[in-house]
Amino acid sequence: MDGSVLKITLNRPDKFNSFNREMALQMQAALDNAATEKTIRAIYITGEGKAFCAGQDLSEVVDPNGIGLDRIVTEHYNPMIEKIRNIEKPVICAVNGVAAGAGANIALACDVVIAGSSVAFIQAFSKIGLIPDSGGTFFLPRLIGFGKASALMMLGDKISAHDAEKMGMIYKVIEDEKLQADAFAIAKTLADMPTIGIGLTKRLLNQSMTNNLTAQLDAEAKEQTNAAKSYDYNEGVNAFLEKRKPVFKGE
Repeated sequence: MDGSVLKITLNRPDKFNSFNREMALQMQAALDNAATEKTIRAIYITGEGKAFCAGQDLSEVVDPNGIGLDRIVTEHYNPMIEKIRNIEKPVICAVNGVAAGAGANIALACDVVIAGSSVAFIQAFSKIGLIPDSGGTFFLPRLIGFGKASALMMLGDKISAHDAEKMGMIYKVIEDEKLQADAFAIAKTLADMPTIGIGLTKRLLNQSMTNNLTAQLDAEAKEQTNAAKSYDYNEGVNAFLEKRKPVFKGE
């Protein structure tokens, strides 16, 4: 914890922070804690060492005594992605190094994605005969368009952070040496904002993936009413009228 920001660091640097079962379950537990702990108002995810995340540790996949790829996907990655999307708090991802395979798609599932200038994103699955998982086939076409997503997934091209920003895959690129400080400052800013309103915004963005216009307008009307019941809404309005800086509580 740093103030009201929970920092989650992927920490298997000798394996480029690739996931094994232990790390995946620890990640899920951290996200569950973030969802229910009221003092946590933003989640910050980054990696230790030279990589952000190289995806799945393949030695676990080929282990004849292992749990198998089907369980790895359904028990490790699918719950992780759903937790990131369903936490009604902002999730900021600071991509500090290469993000490949599931590592790239975990980043893309976050709310605000910031990458260091030397970072590369790779949909590496096709290189070993697999399909993009961890929500990749859901999020990437919505971020950059169907045609470009299709090409990147089939060809497995390495995309620089600057190109990712240009095509709308990520929010912002920051020089490597400034990444952690500047990205964490964004997390702190979000943690000090009206958490309920941000959470409801995230809920609506999730619903917009499948709603038609009428359903989305109805959802907006409902959640605007809910947002207006919050302490932070009243504080924001009063601060505006009193010409002072608001002090939000996330309530």
